[in-house]
Amino acid sequence: MPLTSYSQYLRRLWSLEKFGYSLRVTIALASTMGLCWYLDRPSMIISLFLGIIASALAETDDNWIGRLNALLVTLLCFSIAAASVQLLFPYPVLFATGMALSAFSLVMLGSISERYATIASATLILSVYSMISMDQRGGSGTLPHDTLAYWHDPLLLLAGAIWYGLLSIIWSAIFTHQPVQHSLAGIYRELARYFRLKADLFEPYHRTDIEERRLALARQNGQIVAALNVAKDTLLHRKGYVQAGGPMSHYYRLYFLAQDLHERVTSSHYPYQALSDTFFHSDVLFRCQRLLRLQSKACLALADAIIMQLPFRYGEATTQAMGDLHASLDYLQQQHKPAWRRLLRSLYALASNLETVQTQLTGASDPKLDDKKQDNSLRDLTPKSLREAFNRLLAQFTPTSLLFRHALRMAAALLCGYVVLHAIHPKQGYWILLTTVFVCQPNYGATRIKLVKRVTGTALGLVAGWGLFALFPEQEIQATFAVLAGIIFFITRSTHYTLSTAAITLMILFCFNQTGDGYALIWPRLFDTLLGSLIAVAAVFLILPDWQDRNLNQVYARTLSCSSAYLRKIMSQYDTGKDDDLEYRVIRRNAHNADAALSKTLSNMLLEPGHFRKDAEAGFRFLTLSHTLLNYLSGLGSHRATLPDDATDEMLEKAAERLACSLDELAEALRQNQPITLHNEEDEALAQQLEQTPEEMDEGHRLVQIQLGLICRQLASLRSLSQHLVKPQGDTPVATAATTV
Repeated sequence: MPLTSYSQYLRRLWSLEKFGYSLRVTIALASTMGLCWYLDRPSMIISLFLGIIASALAETDDNWIGRLNALLVTLLCFSIAAASVQLLFPYPVLFATGMALSAFSLVMLGSISERYATIASATLILSVYSMISMDQRGGSGTLPHDTLAYWHDPLLLLAGAIWYGLLSIIWSAIFTHQPVQHSLAGIYRELARYFRLKADLFEPYHRTDIEERRLALARQNGQIVAALNVAKDTLLHRKGYVQAGGPMSHYYRLYFLAQDLHERVTSSHYPYQALSDTFFHSDVLFRCQRLLRLQSKACLALADAIIMQLPFRYGEATTQAMGDLHASLDYLQQQHKPAWRRLLRSLYALASNLETVQTQLTGASDPKLDDKKQDNSLRDLTPKSLREAFNRLLAQFTPTSLLFRHALRMAAALLCGYVVLHAIHPKQGYWILLTTVFVCQPNYGATRIKLVKRVTGTALGLVAGWGLFALFPEQEIQATFAVLAGIIFFITRSTHYTLSTAAITLMILFCFNQTGDGYALIWPRLFDTLLGSLIAVAAVFLILPDWQDRNLNQVYARTLSCSSAYLRKIMSQYDTGKDDDLEYRVIRRNAHNADAALSKTLSNMLLEPGHFRKDAEAGFRFLTLSHTLLNYLSGLGSHRATLPDDATDEMLEKAAERLACSLDELAEALRQNQPITLHNEEDEALAQQLEQTPEEMDEGHRLVQIQLGLICRQLASLRSLSQHLVKPQGDTPVATAATTV
């Protein structure tokens, strides 16, 4: 293989998001297996492997100092959990009480921050691993004379956790920027998909699937928002590494560039069906479509350049496509058709927006632009003190909290599982609890998906294990399979849960077969998986269930109120000038987060029983309307600039405030389940006024007035659908989801 090809292959391998993770796991598992074989102590394998797995599951993205602090907290939690299991295991009543209280407390810790939620979840898993280890060696009720032997398994679990934790810290210290590169590349890949979906709207065909395409855009917007939130947290964890002209300074600029591109690509300047009907016999929409698709490819190329640390070059074809679009627009302008005038102005605004996108992408890798002064501050939502953390925790202690309800269900499910395992088969029955921990999710839809994948993956893993035991009886080969299965589990656990479950099942079988009879574990493991899954689903279905339709009106209201705040902030910058400061970015992100939350809520609703998803169709129509409203707002926001004084300024300011108030009123009506006025004459009069644009008006004011008119026209549809969504009196929401930015 030529040296250049070999180098490109290594770069491509390094660019894989799971490569670093899988390499750390490989080192941890392989070295542990090798040590156990070298010492001729195969009995140590199970506990060490389980400790490594729990530590890897508790791993959070951070710099090396943050990971060191997180490891210390993790080890403290692990030690308390392992010691509690060890001491209370012989006393069923005390053990069951402690297990339920611990499960409830650990789930509630997730209210402090995502980091604590991850550590708490891993601690709960390790506590079940401790039960499995204790049960495997036949835990008794008395403390033996050999104290070290009694604490043998907990110490091994902690040793495995420490070993992986140290590898994680070392890796983070050496490769500080790799997670940042992956998170930024993820944003640009999601942006590329949105550009491609947006291009599909510009096909000049008479079609009926326009709403379906708009819905696809709304769902993809949720993916972009999620990627932006991940990248923001990754950057915040490394804010101490930012230096002028350094790599982190460049990554910050790429992050803010992605935010601006997000606002621009989500912009709409006129209803697409009207454009298609008017310019059906022209090539102008094909020009727009081609340019958007080329910019989609440019975003993908930028993502590859970031992750592979290569120069990014904006393609010549995109520059040519931009020129072709302007030529097509100029030709249509020369036809002097009055009926086209309004739509042509919207197309020119679109072209201006796309040209700005092109300019920004062209300079994406220009180091000279890194010195540009900008507000690099990010909103950090992690608690700054113990008091703040305690207050967050205390705020969730209410039955209306989704987290509280999930914690209660988890505690009840584990308690039920413990009773069942003692009633049926106390030996090797702790797999019931492990399955319950993994399958029991905060909502019914996610739990249902996990159940199917968990049972299917376990069955596949057991069948594969049975076959491999027969084909490869040698212990050395089985040890190798155990390591490989563990690696596959970590590579696939967040993307292919069925495969990851099959892999971890194989690993457990091979590890147990090193010291005993792996065949004896096959049927109990399958039975326990089925039983644990059923208990988890029953808990989610019966104990304070969180059906999505109970919260829908609150989610609808939040999308409208956030859009109202976004509109007010945009209009204020037409007076003061464009400024992507922290306040503006937070308000804009709130609007997109609310849109993404609605999309996610409706997707979860589709997985619920039929009676509980009766409003799903209307909900998706509302999502389409609210996302279209957000598109028009983004169009207004993408052209922010200080406008010269004009006679229409007062009218535009009053119109914007009227629209914001209408959105707030509609949101409050949805929130309180109050009747909604279907026809508002004031809104209709305002829409007609905004659609009358004098010829002498400058283009800046004209664009603002047109966008406000488009927003105003959305109100009638929103009112009509919102009236349908108002629930009858007495059917009020019982739970509200905490929302963060």
